[in-house]
Amino acid sequence: MKGYAGKLLRVDLSEGKISKEEISESMKKDFLGGRGFAIKLIWDEVKKIDPLSEQNKIVFATGPLSGQLLPSSGKMVIASRSPLTGGYGDGNIGTMASVHLKKAGYDMVVVEGRAERPSYLLIEDGNVKILEASDLWGKNTFEAQDILEKIHGRNSGILLIGPAGENLIRISTVMSQKGRAGGRPGMGAVMGSKNLKAVVIKGTGSIPNFDDEKLKQFGKKGYEEIKGKENYEFWMRQGTMQAFEWCNENGCLPTYNFKEGVFEFSKEMDGYVLEKLHIDRKGCPMCSMQCGHIIKDASAKRAELDYENVGMLGPNIGLRSLPQVALLNRMADEWGLDTISLGSCIGFLMEASERGVIPEKIGWGDFEAAQKLVREIGGGEGLGKLVYNGVRGASEIIGKGSNRWAMQVKGLEISAYNCHGCPGMALSFGTSPIGASHKDAWIIAWEISTDRFSYSKEKVQKLIEFQRIRGGFFESATVCRLPWVEVSFGLDWYPKYLEAITGNHMSWEDLYQIGDRIYNLIRAYWKREVPRFGRAWDDPPDRWFEEPPSQGKMKGVKIDRKKYEQMLSWYYELRGWDEDGIPLKETLDQLGLEEVSRELIM
Repeated sequence: MKGYAGKLLRVDLSEGKISKEEISESMKKDFLGGRGFAIKLIWDEVKKIDPLSEQNKIVFATGPLSGQLLPSSGKMVIASRSPLTGGYGDGNIGTMASVHLKKAGYDMVVVEGRAERPSYLLIEDGNVKILEASDLWGKNTFEAQDILEKIHGRNSGILLIGPAGENLIRISTVMSQKGRAGGRPGMGAVMGSKNLKAVVIKGTGSIPNFDDEKLKQFGKKGYEEIKGKENYEFWMRQGTMQAFEWCNENGCLPTYNFKEGVFEFSKEMDGYVLEKLHIDRKGCPMCSMQCGHIIKDASAKRAELDYENVGMLGPNIGLRSLPQVALLNRMADEWGLDTISLGSCIGFLMEASERGVIPEKIGWGDFEAAQKLVREIGGGEGLGKLVYNGVRGASEIIGKGSNRWAMQVKGLEISAYNCHGCPGMALSFGTSPIGASHKDAWIIAWEISTDRFSYSKEKVQKLIEFQRIRGGFFESATVCRLPWVEVSFGLDWYPKYLEAITGNHMSWEDLYQIGDRIYNLIRAYWKREVPRFGRAWDDPPDRWFEEPPSQGKMKGVKIDRKKYEQMLSWYYELRGWDEDGIPLKETLDQLGLEEVSRELIM
């Protein structure tokens, strides 16, 4: 099949071995790429191991759309067994490394084992080396990026970790290009456990497509359509920060550890304030609608902002200044910490202080304390030791009912949407295959614009449709979903792109089936690796059921637990899973996963 490099690069750090393998046609056909490739390999090869042992493997995977001259195609997926959740974990990242990997002749890199000393992987087309990285170890991601660019060139694709990953902090992530991040469920810690500081990729080849001329025409028309969209100009001014005002108006802005859905100082830090402070814009390769907005932070340094990090490091911890939020975000990027989980951990500690369940005094909106906490969390010191394994781990340590306001699902912290009045989005968080991530089904805008408070089967059907598109197709193609989500770029473009690239016609029904296969395999992996896994793991935090907000239009509103459970049962029914959320044998068999069903039954 065209459009793929067709090769998997395998690196064993323990043995210093490097090998190349063919990727089968059935793998491409059944799993497409990206997340699909990752879960298939992890299912086959990563069984009953400690996520931070040398037996774990980390996968860097592209898809057929990665690196193509198409809108927002500079993406790849980073995946492993998660040290934060214990199950399957992944994240996508926009990076030049995606483009270079395809041009170097590989669709995937699989790293296993553990190097004896700090190392980094250098991939230059067919020439692959494991190099010494002792001088990079301990350096933050910005410093290490500069050093590696000086050695290998500014255009190199570089994936790396900061001190948080080296310290095996479970909320550490993988960074690229001083602000691009991917792998929320602890992918940085997996790299750190392998003594792998970075992966540097330089590819000079070309991608073998079926019809380059048609692809070039389609790509050009796609870019033109995006720039002609009604919302494009406003998007370019505010990016994802346009969601800040919208969330506050609709009572779903994460505020004071998700206790509230509105922030009294929202007008001091919304998208219009961002416009006034804006000095630059930053995006991923091949992007015509960059989402990273640069301002000067509280120390007058350049720092990047988007809605998720502002929501979680702003109102969620009571901070009301964009420059201050920007400084915390830059610190997180330098340490290699996931900003969503970081904001949740800080909010959890502030509430724990407020409730008196920890002796330390940390007030809401305390900027100096927040900076100290970033350093302690990244270093695994002080109060950072309490949340090194996220808010679920912290609540298990301190007890005293803190699990009820530890804002997580499956061990992964909830991203920046308060769902007291959004049962569909709560179900989206509950059923996300990696934990409480919004990337799989951002149903909240559709939900609020239709029948916000309903618990209907139709809403569950819409959720699954979104998961098939976002978590199934976009995560495996691998391409950014924002053109579709934010400016209504037509979904009908993507089958056309795939046909020009691969030579195969795939309808959306075909792509939905691939998405279903991926979701079922991830679900099966959770059950195999975490035997106690089941229905309870799909419940959002008790706070949304028991503690309604005291302010705003969602004052007094909370999710009805019985109705949520009915939605969850409908979700399982529509997915072809049993009442405990485990895929049925006939469902797996229909998706061509007969071996998976046999292994689960055994």
